[in-house]
Formats: sequence, C-alpha cells, structure tokens
Amino acid sequence: MALTFSETLAPGMPIPDFSLPDVVTSAPVTPASLAGPKALVIIFLCRHCPYVGHVLPEVVRLAGHYLPREVAFAGISANDAVTYPDDSPANLAKMAAEQHLPFPVLHDDSQKVARAFHAVCTPEFFVFDRAHHLYYHGRFDGSTPGNGVACDGSDLRHALDALLAGAAVPDLQQPSMGCNIKWK
Repeated sequence: MALTFSETLAPGMPIPDFSLPDVVTSAPVTPASLAGPKALVIIFLCRHCPYVGHVLPEVVRLAGHYLPREVAFAGISANDAVTYPDDSPANLAKMAAEQHLPFPVLHDDSQKVARAFHAVCTPEFFVFDRAHHLYYHGRFDGSTPGNGVACDGSDLRHALDALLAGAAVPDLQQPSMGCNIKWK
C-alpha cells in the first residue's frame, strides 16, 4: 500500500462520461442512469484497502440518510484485478452484499474512467450537482485507521448539506487519502 492523497480539482468540472458494468447485475451503468435529481456521489473504492474498510460502514449510513433526499451514490473500483484479485468483480459483488451497500458498485477494468476523473486513491469522493458539475472533491472526514478520530463522514455531510441548501461550493475541501489505485 502506498499512502496517496487526491489531486486538487476545480469545481465545475463536468462529470466524465462512462458506461461501466455493475458488479452485481452486470448491467451497464452511466452517469445519466445514476443521477439523482439533486446530486450524485461517486466513490472510488476497492475491497482490499484498509482505508475503505474503515469508512465503509459509515458510508452506508450516510447513503441511507441522503438517498431519500434525492442524492444518488455509486462506487467505482479501478484496481487491477489480476494483480489484486480481492478487487475482482466477483469479490466486489461479495463486498457489496456483505456490507449491504445501498448503491451500485461498478468495475472499471480499463481504468479509463478513473483517469478521466483524475482519481488516484481509495477511498476518493466526488460530489456532482444536478447539472453534473463537480461541487465537492475530497475526503470523507478526518478519520483514518488507527488515528482515534471518530468516523462520521463530517466533510462529505457538510458538502452535501451545503449543496442541498443551495450554498456556494465549499471553500475548504481537504484531499482524500488512502491506498493508491493499483494501475496496470
């Protein structure tokens, strides 16, 4: 594992277009098929990363709170599944079932989607507004495995609450940190 911090991205970036298979249903998923009327949260994740494992239960709770508020969620895994078989579509489907993920998990085998998003680590969070423009890109909260800070999703919650209230893009957007995406 190489600890990696996300890049700084300019708010307003349009969501990259993609069509990726859902690891549970194999159905193709696109931004248009995902989009909630108010917002869309994309989470780059994987099964083997301890940073993802640390936040995933709280991500499920957070999604449960915002899904009824017309915020859609999707996870994307872009790790090389040959080198990291725990991140294969079949194992990601197991993770989705074990964690009771209330959103689709998609597999980016070509890694083109991750590159289009400028994603570099797991977990990495992107929030797009109703027009599919980047509103927030950053961390879930200040908690990491072993640092003693409560995992509560406060940074992502703040961004989603601000977006739903019609507020301007948050000035402070702390980078995500976690395992680097395992490139081919």
